[in-house]
Amino acid sequence: MSTPQTAQVYVTNTTDGNASITLWHNNSDYPTESAAWTAAPGQTVGPLTVHFKTGIGSLTVQDYWALKLVVQDGSGPGVYQSAGSTLYPLWKECQLQSADADQTLTFTVDTSAFAINLPSGGTSTGMTRTGPYAVVDNVFVLMLENHSFDNMFALSGIPGITAAITADTNSYNGKPYAVGSPAPAAMPTDPGHEFADVVEQLCGQGVTHTPWQPYNTPIDNSGFVANYATTTSEITSGNPSLPTASEYGDVMLCFDTPTQLPVIYQLATTFALCDQWHASIPGPTWPNRFFVHGASSAGWTDSPSASQIGTWIAPLGGGFAYPSGSSIFDKVVANGQQWRIYVDESGPVSGGVPQVAALKGIVWKYDTTSFSSFASDVQGPYPYAYTFIEPNYGDVLSGSYEGGSSQHPMDSVAGGEALIKATYEAIRNSPLWDRSLLIITYDEHGGFYDSVAPTAAPPPDDGSPQDLSINSGGFMFDVYGVRVPAVIVSPLIPQGVVDNTTYDHASVSATLQALFGTSWMTQRDKAAASVLPLLSLPSPRTDCPTVLNNPASSAAPRAAAAAASPDTPLPQTGNAQGLLQVLAKTDMALTRGDLAENAAIQARVAAIRTAGEAQAYANEVSAKASQAAASRNAPAAPSPGPST
Repeated sequence: MSTPQTAQVYVTNTTDGNASITLWHNNSDYPTESAAWTAAPGQTVGPLTVHFKTGIGSLTVQDYWALKLVVQDGSGPGVYQSAGSTLYPLWKECQLQSADADQTLTFTVDTSAFAINLPSGGTSTGMTRTGPYAVVDNVFVLMLENHSFDNMFALSGIPGITAAITADTNSYNGKPYAVGSPAPAAMPTDPGHEFADVVEQLCGQGVTHTPWQPYNTPIDNSGFVANYATTTSEITSGNPSLPTASEYGDVMLCFDTPTQLPVIYQLATTFALCDQWHASIPGPTWPNRFFVHGASSAGWTDSPSASQIGTWIAPLGGGFAYPSGSSIFDKVVANGQQWRIYVDESGPVSGGVPQVAALKGIVWKYDTTSFSSFASDVQGPYPYAYTFIEPNYGDVLSGSYEGGSSQHPMDSVAGGEALIKATYEAIRNSPLWDRSLLIITYDEHGGFYDSVAPTAAPPPDDGSPQDLSINSGGFMFDVYGVRVPAVIVSPLIPQGVVDNTTYDHASVSATLQALFGTSWMTQRDKAAASVLPLLSLPSPRTDCPTVLNNPASSAAPRAAAAAASPDTPLPQTGNAQGLLQVLAKTDMALTRGDLAENAAIQARVAAIRTAGEAQAYANEVSAKASQAAASRNAPAAPSPGPST
C-alpha cells in the first residue's frame, strides 16, 4: 500500500555567473519530470513539482536526480552536468520519503557540486564540465537523400528564394522539357548521380571531364533531361530500365511544397531556409556523406564497388579513414565533448545499416543507437554536443529503396516527412529545446534539375590521393555540387528567414567550430560558412509549434515492385556494395582482432553474389551486433525496480 505525494523543488544558483539550470527527477511510478530556468548569481528558481509515493508499497522505489548547469559568465563559464553512478551516468540516487511530502525543497548548485537537500536526509554529487559556454549546447543534424533545392522548393511560393521558374527548360532530341509541378511522390526510375552523370547534367549532353583538370566550364545546367534519358549508372534489379519518353521530363518537375511536403514546408517558413546550400561535390551519396563527417571524401568521387571491399575493411576491419586523421566525431571528443548517432532501424534491415558506420572508430550498434529511443532520450539529461541522425534507406539490396525514411527518389517522400516530424517534435517538446539547433539537409541532388550553377570551392588540401580507381573523373574538388535543401531550426531564429549564404556539408563542422571551438579538419571546413549568424534573437521564441503538420496522404509509395528473387545478382557498384563493407566491418569488430576469423569474414563477403546471400548476411550481422551491444551498453536512464 502506498500514498501519492508531491513536493516543490527549487534550485539556488550559487555560482558568480548568470546561468541556465535544468533539473530532472525520475522514479518508476511516474514519468520523468523536468523544468528549466534562468538564474542570476545567487538567485533561487523554481518550482518543479515532483511526484512520488510513500508507504510500504514504495520502499523499493528509488528517486533519481540530474541537473544541467550552463554558466554564461563569471569565473567559470561553461556547460556542467551532474555526476551519477556507473550504472546510471548523470543520475544521482536519493529517495524521497514521508518527511519530504508537501515540503518546499531547495537544492543548490555550483560548478563543482549539486546538493540535493531533503528533510529526510539529502546527498550531493559532483558537477562535470562537458563543454564551453555557447549560444546553444546541442547540435542535431538530420541528413536525407537525393533531392535538389529546386525539386523541393522552387515552386513553394516562399518569397525571397533564388529558384527555377516555369520558363526554365532542358532540351533533349530537339524537345524542350520545362520546369513544372507536381513532382512524382516517387520516381519510376532512379536518375543518375554518379560523377560522370553530374558533369553531363551541369555542362550539357555528351560533355565529359578531363582527369586532373579544372572542372568543366561553362556550367549551364542544360543536361539533366538528356542524362536521365540515357544514363545506365543506376540500372539495377530494382531500377531495371531506362525511363520511357513520357517520363523524361520528370527530373524537371518540382513538388507543390505546401501540399506534397507539408512538414518541411512548415519548418522552412517557421524558421530558416537556405537557398545556397550545396552538396560538397558534384557526385553521389557516399563521398558527399563523407564530407559531412570529415570535410573531405579522402579522394573519393564514386560509389563503392565490389573490388574496393578489401581496401576499407582490411586488415582488421578498421574502416574508412581520413587523411587528416580525424572525423567530426574525433574533433568533438578532442574538444572534451560527447557525440551520439541515431539510425532509423524501423524499415528493412539493410536500409537500417548506417553509412556513417563505414568510418574508422564507429561500429554499427556499438556506437549507434536506434532512433526509436530518440524522443525518450532527449527528455532526460542529454550530454551530447553533436548528434547525427541517419534515415532508413529502404530496400537497398533489391535496388527499389522502398519502405525507408530517406526520401530516396525511388521511395515515397512520406517516410522522410515522418522522420523530420518525429525529430523536430522530440526536440521541441524536450527540456533541450531552448538551447538546441537542428540542421535538416540532403546529401546530394539525386539527378534532379537545379537552376543555379555551382561555384568554385576550396579543395580540402588534406593529402587525399589522386587515384582514378576511386575518382574516375579525376576531379580536383574545386567546385561545389548541386544545390540541396537545407532548413535550419532553432527558437533563436526569427520566423521565415531566407538565407542566401553559400554553404556545403563542411558547414556542419564550421558551425561546431564557431559554437564550441572544435578545430577544423581540412581547408574546406576551415573556409566554410557557419549557420551561427542565423541564431540572431536575444531570447528563445515562444511561438514555435509543438506539433507539425502530418505528411501528405497523397505522398503514397509507388505501386510495390515485384520482390527481387534471392538469386538476383547483386550490383557490383553502389549502395549495396557499401552496405556489405559496413556489415563486414561490423562483423570483424565483433571478433576482437581474431586474424583467422577476420580472414574468413573477408572471404565470405568477397563470395557474396546475390541479393539473397547479402540479405542473409545482413540479418546475421544485425543479430550478432545487437546481442553484443546489449551486453556492453549500460542503460542511459535509470529504471528503478517496480513498486508493489
